[in-house]
Amino acid sequence: MISYVVLIAIVVCFSAILGLALNFQWGSGGMVNFGLAGFYALAAYTCALCALHGTGTFVAVLIAMAVTAALSALVALVTLRVTEEDYFAIVTLGVGEMLRLIALNEDWLTKGALGLSGIPRPLGGVIHAEYYQYFLLALSAGLLAGVAWFLGVIARSPFGRVVRAVREDDIVAATLGKRVRWARVRIFAIGGAIIGLAGSLHGFYYEYIDPTQFSNVVVAYAFMAVIAGGRGSAKGVILGACSVMLLLEGTRFIKDWIPGLESTQVSALRIILIGLGLILLLVYRPQGFMREYRLQAEIK
Repeated sequence: MISYVVLIAIVVCFSAILGLALNFQWGSGGMVNFGLAGFYALAAYTCALCALHGTGTFVAVLIAMAVTAALSALVALVTLRVTEEDYFAIVTLGVGEMLRLIALNEDWLTKGALGLSGIPRPLGGVIHAEYYQYFLLALSAGLLAGVAWFLGVIARSPFGRVVRAVREDDIVAATLGKRVRWARVRIFAIGGAIIGLAGSLHGFYYEYIDPTQFSNVVVAYAFMAVIAGGRGSAKGVILGACSVMLLLEGTRFIKDWIPGLESTQVSALRIILIGLGLILLLVYRPQGFMREYRLQAEIK
């Protein structure tokens, strides 16, 4: 039972990091990223390929973060130059699907549907296998805390105020002399780097990745965590990710509570309960668990 709880906690950690990335892009910056699963896959595959080719896990993570951030910045820069921001979400959806298809069909690089196995783990040869899950939990929790702290610093910085200004009204922000397009490119790039970290942890946890792990369900769970936690609130997103995982894993035991159900009935009932939980949350707590940080000033 302890091992199960530890493994679920690890999943919560890198899922929360992914949620924080989406929260920064969409919750704080107002940039909807429907291609989140594709960028997540890019990060996981980049880290796995680099680690399998002997770069070392630390360097592999940095490369994955850099590649995902660079592609995110490029997508934002090109898209926002040629089209209105309303179409940006559609472009991210297309890019995400393109990345998924590349992972599925480019056998020479990703081994296609067979996936990549034997992904090296950080300090995997140093720490005994019996205790490695506890190390991975500590590492994931530490990185989650670091990402939350980093985003908190940004939220309190002048750039954080620009991020929220761009989200609320880009015309007013431009009138005040802010470079709106450049700010959006940076927002999407920073979020991409955080996605790179989450994707790397995903590969380390499973030690095997294939295209089926990066379906649009990943996008749905990330949006659920942000909405439940509260848009713009880093602490709220972490709480939201924990709640979503509690719903997802807790409903697995429905068959124990209600004997006589078939597997298909259990699956359908799980979806119903998860949906019902989200509906109740939106009805009674539409702003989410926590509100985003707001700068307060005393007027004398």
